Amino acid sequence: MPRNAIYAQSGGVTPVINASAAGLLLTARQYPQHIERFFAAKNGILGVLNEALIDTAVLSERELHQLKQTPSGAFGSCRHKLKTDAELKRLLAVFQAWDIGYFFYNGGGDSADTCLRVSELARAANYPLQAIHIPKTIDNDLPLTDCSPGFGSVAKYVATSVREAGLDVASMAASSTKVFVLEVMGRHAGWIAAASALASRQAGEPPHLILLPEVPFESERFITLVQDTVARYGYAVIVAAEGVKDTSGQFLSETGLRDAFGHAQLGGLAPTLVAQIKAATGFKCHWAVADYLQRAARHLASATDLAQAVAVGEAAAQLAVAGQSEVMITVERLSDKPYTWEIGAVPLAMVANVEKTMPPEFIDAQGFGITDLARRYLSPLIQGEAPPPFIDGLPDYGFWQWQLETPRLPRYSQEV
Repeated sequence: MPRNAIYAQSGGVTPVINASAAGLLLTARQYPQHIERFFAAKNGILGVLNEALIDTAVLSERELHQLKQTPSGAFGSCRHKLKTDAELKRLLAVFQAWDIGYFFYNGGGDSADTCLRVSELARAANYPLQAIHIPKTIDNDLPLTDCSPGFGSVAKYVATSVREAGLDVASMAASSTKVFVLEVMGRHAGWIAAASALASRQAGEPPHLILLPEVPFESERFITLVQDTVARYGYAVIVAAEGVKDTSGQFLSETGLRDAFGHAQLGGLAPTLVAQIKAATGFKCHWAVADYLQRAARHLASATDLAQAVAVGEAAAQLAVAGQSEVMITVERLSDKPYTWEIGAVPLAMVANVEKTMPPEFIDAQGFGITDLARRYLSPLIQGEAPPPFIDGLPDYGFWQWQLETPRLPRYSQEV
């Protein structure tokens, strides 16, 4: 007998997370003998707890293809860590009320942990559930997969921005700005900052200095390199990952706040660096923070990234109906040139709460750039263009106002 399914999006969104949803939903529709109704939870795991469910049958095939071309999380996302037995019991109660036999959670490392805990809860309660984690994170820090869907598009956006901003700074440096600092995301892993190096095709082209969380920050050495760079090229373009730490392991930009998972809230690294540079050199400086722009830039998505995002969604549906559970879908690299890949899967227990940082062999000897090995890894991930359709000069993105299903359980009263 067919059973029902729930899909939820979790954590920071990406330019292509909706493409994974589209791949999943379109593929699931090919298996009516396994999946009868397919729901999406509004705002991630909170949508399951609050029984805020969307019947995805309302989406036509045309709308599912539009979903593939739309950035952000169309069904809503959240950052919420399951903390209590009451929450876990509530999840199981919702699954039972709606005869959920398939749970698909689309997110990063914390989401992998949530997916695993839900699966373990169901097994302990003798409740049959296929739990599949669909990878997503712009930080590219999920282990056991060649890359994480979402990263390639952000890498392409950041490298493009650095190339364009670098030309701007170079054109004005003689009489104006000498130093430009771009702050990008990356708490513990410097993959995004490292990808900015793809903007440079030959020596002297920006970025000139890259600050990675994997390399302890030494202020005096940094200032000296900035001065040397300006003396050599007339200007300096710097890309800094938000998670840069000093030699004692303290984040340079820690605000003192924590998120739902206990992670330090970061912010303000670029102006902090600029203040140091100005005080030491007197150079005129500008700074910018890519922030949400980098993870919403669907207009500049990598075709490779988009294809992988769709593929992991498709594979999730296929593996679930084949009886697989407690796995994360992976991308497995077969060759660099030409870049070829295939889809695989790994046990969820090997993924949950494990971060993949930049390996030492990807970081150059100075610690402010990348090696040829890193460039060989990164370059294929930004290849190809996959622009959305444009109307009146702007991307034609979808925007949906969802009608929620009528709850079958008493209202969930615990504050979440």
